[in-house]
Amino acid sequence: MNIQEFATLAGVTVRALHHYDRLGLLKARRTPSGYRVYEERELERLEQIVALKFLGLPLKQIGRLLDRTGFELADGLRMQRTVLEQKRRLLDRAIQAIRAAEHSIEPGRRAESALLTKIIEVIEMQNDNSWSEKYYSPEAREKIAARAKEWTPELQAEVSKKWMDLFAEVEALLAEDAAADPAGEKAQALGARWKELVKGFTGGDAQVGAGLNKLYADRPNWPAQAKEQMAPFGSPRVWEFMGRVMKCGL
Repeated sequence: MNIQEFATLAGVTVRALHHYDRLGLLKARRTPSGYRVYEERELERLEQIVALKFLGLPLKQIGRLLDRTGFELADGLRMQRTVLEQKRRLLDRAIQAIRAAEHSIEPGRRAESALLTKIIEVIEMQNDNSWSEKYYSPEAREKIAARAKEWTPELQAEVSKKWMDLFAEVEALLAEDAAADPAGEKAQALGARWKELVKGFTGGDAQVGAGLNKLYADRPNWPAQAKEQMAPFGSPRVWEFMGRVMKCGL
């Protein structure tokens, strides 16, 4: 088939086929005169490309997956399923926030700003959810997604309070004694609590822990929203001191 016939059969545009050819995703055979021609085996590969593209995979990743073994393709699909499940949970939260706003708004009355702010916050989280994924390996992302199913809003509120209390106590210790000994009893007790809270997120998994360390080491490059959310925990003095506490506790 020539390119027009193949595009019509496959339900794609000629322009898309040109693009896939340039990327090396779907290479056409060339006639002596230079025209592209396609055979039935190209149609099967194109169907795979279209299916994976529909699932949200980038074209470059699709090429790598299709050129691998069946096991590696299954692994890649599992990773994408994890991403889609994360997006679904965020969509569910957005729907719940909107439903709560609908039920609370009475005819003739203005909506409470807090409810609308919550809706905006949830949707922004959805739109900016992937920024931290680059710090984690695919295996670590899958483990985080599995633990996220158990991470309820109530648990998040509880953990956030523990972190805020801990930061406040570290700041109080440093205010009381600017030269506090990181190997001292008080400092090490704070360090033990710090490690326990980190473990609550990582589950003690080394891969997740490595990704978390990379993420926090790159704090200056976080998106603005993430920096704003972490403002209560942004004291360089606390981070520097707790880093020395952890080294002493090794």
